[in-house]
Amino acid sequence: MTQADDRFQEVRAAELALLGGEVRSDPARVRELLHPDFVEIGRSGRRWTRDETIAALASEVARVTPDTDEWEFTELSPTLVLVTYRVSSASGQSRHSSLWEVGGAAPVIRFHQGTVVTHAQHVLDGVRDNPTSAPTV
Repeated sequence: MTQADDRFQEVRAAELALLGGEVRSDPARVRELLHPDFVEIGRSGRRWTRDETIAALASEVARVTPDTDEWEFTELSPTLVLVTYRVSSASGQSRHSSLWEVGGAAPVIRFHQGTVVTHAQHVLDGVRDNPTSAPTV
């Protein structure tokens, strides 16, 4: 396993921790994972600061950790990793991207964005994934 692979696994573990209820309800742990300049663009399009995110997660009703797949990691520099993945839950699917700083003792997330995958996008993805399907345009 390479040093980059190790970093990717650390980032994935931290990202998954932020999706889990145990960490989300622990403001001190969330504060450790979020960079001081953290910003999120939520699935609704709202911009969230670090403090707003910590407060919102602390008051969140307990939830089941969603399923994730389609993980991809890109090393943008020796200290920055871009991660993208898909979340599936009872409420639907969304695609997520995060920028993680990996130059310190532990990874910290600097930016996150989630985008809802609409039903129409599911249909388009199915066409792209099925080479026998006719194009839609």
